Amino acid sequence: MARPAFDTLRALAIASQATGFILIITLETLMGDAARPWQGWTLAAMVLAALWLALVRLYRRNRARKAMARRLADDDDGS
Repeated sequence: MARPAFDTLRALAIASQATGFILIITLETLMGDAARPWQGWTLAAMVLAALWLALVRLYRRNRARKAMARRLADDDDGS
């Protein structure tokens, strides 16, 4: 199976992590030490986003694998 040229999930993962890091740095710049709790929540959101995207990728990969197995089984039955 050919891989697509543009991986939407990978782009979303990179964008979410980049946005999180930019937000953490911006919070530190604007708020100083008072930003610590907000930075923690931002980091937690980044981890949750990464886990969610990993689960979606796993789900899509398993769905594609099952479809391929089904196609191969149908080809074997038809021969």
